[in-house]
Amino acid sequence: MKRYLTAIFIGISGVVLIIGLGVDLYWSGIASWGIAFICLIFAVYFTKYIPNDKNDEKH
Repeated sequence: MKRYLTAIFIGISGVVLIIGLGVDLYWSGIASWGIAFICLIFAVYFTKYIPNDKNDEKH
């Protein structure tokens, strides 16, 4: 399940940006970019759980 969290967090950040920028509130742009940035940080963190096929061939 952890291998899919990178794609999930990238998708969540896109959805947050679309919804946040579509809503016309005072701080919605700053808040949506902040939440999207946090989601992208989590996406980068979970890239270490994506399997690497090059290491499997050497063993």
